[in-house]
Amino acid sequence: MREFSVDDIPDLQGARVIVTGASSGIGREAAAALAAHGAHVILAVRDPARGAAAAAAMTGSTEVRELDLASLASIRAFAAGIEGELSILINNAGVMMTPQARTADGFELQIGTNHLGHFALTNLLIERIRDRVVTVSSSLHRNGTLDLEDLNWERRRYRPAAAYSQSKLANLLFSSELQRRLTHAGSTVIATAAHPGYAATNLQAHAANPLAKLFMTQIGNRFFAQDARSGALPTLYAAVAPLGADSYVGPGGRGEMRGAPRLVGRSARAGDAAAAQRLWQLSEQLTGVSFPL
Repeated sequence: MREFSVDDIPDLQGARVIVTGASSGIGREAAAALAAHGAHVILAVRDPARGAAAAAAMTGSTEVRELDLASLASIRAFAAGIEGELSILINNAGVMMTPQARTADGFELQIGTNHLGHFALTNLLIERIRDRVVTVSSSLHRNGTLDLEDLNWERRRYRPAAAYSQSKLANLLFSSELQRRLTHAGSTVIATAAHPGYAATNLQAHAANPLAKLFMTQIGNRFFAQDARSGALPTLYAAVAPLGADSYVGPGGRGEMRGAPRLVGRSARAGDAAAAQRLWQLSEQLTGVSFPL
């Protein structure tokens, strides 16, 4: 079978796509590829100046809008400013292994940005979406455990890597429960998920552990990682390929670290439907945003 590449993206004339975190890394590459194939791409970014610089280098129709996923007020303002129908929402933005910090609403930064921010955004926009919602997770979700009694690390000793893995596990549980709810509501929208493998981006530059940061940025990114353009392929595949509901896409190479995208498996914890429903209920309570369909 021929491997998927950006050349396999169909003509997207008339499609409107939102990509969060589109000013750098795999989000920027995904946004550029979709715009080059005819979609109107909204770059949802925390720093509009960086977003504008990214958009200026893209071919096709783009616009830049400010979105801080660590602020529910920013998320609500962004969603309120979106008019008309959307084809695809790509929940790409994220932070990785950061020092302990809190969002504007008091959530632990990684679960707040990577999961709760995208949870709120998706539910605020879902009535406008007509095709699919793509959520970017990580192969490190396999290391994750979900503590619904202390999701925001208020009682546990904070561990940056464990907090990141929990947030990426939450991404997959969210995507599966979103699909269950869409199906129950009779919607034709599908939820898919993807992970980039090991991609060389600036995501690793904010790691709290200096040794981990040094390894990932100076050694891993240089000698083991694939580039951001290749890392974006699973996201693009999940966004445009004819896939089934609740599909999960990652690189097809050894250890899912690099290579052409294909359907991949997930951990047993990521397939726990009861945990997904409990996480959804807790996320509604924390964000004040619920599924509207």
